[in-house]
Formats: sequence, structure tokens, C-alpha cells
Amino acid sequence: MSAAQADPHIDRPTPADGAALWRIARDSKTLDLNSSYSYLLWCRDFAATSAVARDAGGEPVGFVTGYVRPDSPHTLLVWQVAVDETHRGRGLAAALLDGLAARTVAEHGVTTVETTITPGNTASERLFTAFAERHGARLEREVLFEAEQFPDGPHDPEVLYRIGPLSH
Repeated sequence: MSAAQADPHIDRPTPADGAALWRIARDSKTLDLNSSYSYLLWCRDFAATSAVARDAGGEPVGFVTGYVRPDSPHTLLVWQVAVDETHRGRGLAAALLDGLAARTVAEHGVTTVETTITPGNTASERLFTAFAERHGARLEREVLFEAEQFPDGPHDPEVLYRIGPLSH
């Protein structure tokens, strides 16, 4: 196996990764793209609750961003998950999510993972349903934000997926 084909290494993002994460999110064509500045800040301020996958050359090829909810300190809210098109179909999103969950369980006492998914985002629905199954956790769904709550034009509702308790 060549170095280019080696499994990506997963670790914490740094601010130097922010531009690459922004590009991966932009190129996903499914995520709501945040400002490039927000990805830089995220990599600085939420590195402990986020993960980046790096290729053999150290370049980011996937990421998951998250944070521990201030009013629910045992809950990790997963904000975005994206994998570069050239690395899709290899289970990298699942590996990123599993690795981040294991780290936040150990370091922050996380027992629950939450995310929101718009109806019809089949890849994300499958990713988080499979995550719940792998971890023997209950999966609950409810609409968190209705379409009309978004002030910036047409937006699908955001369905909250609550997964837990996680088995340690």
C-alpha cells in the first residue's frame, strides 16, 4: 500500500487547518457553509471537541466539529461532518465520529451525542443511525428548528438526533 493509500490519521484540528476545513465543507455541497473565519475560530476554540483526518502528507481530508453543550455538559453536539470527495466511501466519517465520541467520553464525560439533519440528507441519516447501533444507544428524533424559523430564505427544518446513553 502506498503512502497516498494509507489510512488517514485522526487527531485534533489546529487553526492552521481552518482553511482546509472550510474548503472541504464548501466542496461537500450539502453542508451549510459558514464563514472561513468561523472555521479558523472553531479549530482554535473547539479543537478538544472536534477531529480532523489527515492524509499521509498531513493535509486534512475530513473533519467533524462539535462542542459540549453549556447547559448539558454531558452532551456533545456534532456541528458538521465532512469528508473530501477523494476519500469518501471508506468509512472515514464513521471513524471520525467514533474517535471523537471516544475522546469526549473519556475527557469530558459525554454520555449523549446530538446532531441536526435536514430531511433527505440520507448520508447523514445513515451515518448517525449506524453510530447509534454500533454504540448500543437509543436514537430519538424530533424537529428542533422549523423551516420558518430561518430568517435567510428557504431552509429545510433541522431534525435533532439525540443518541445515548453511550456505552463506554
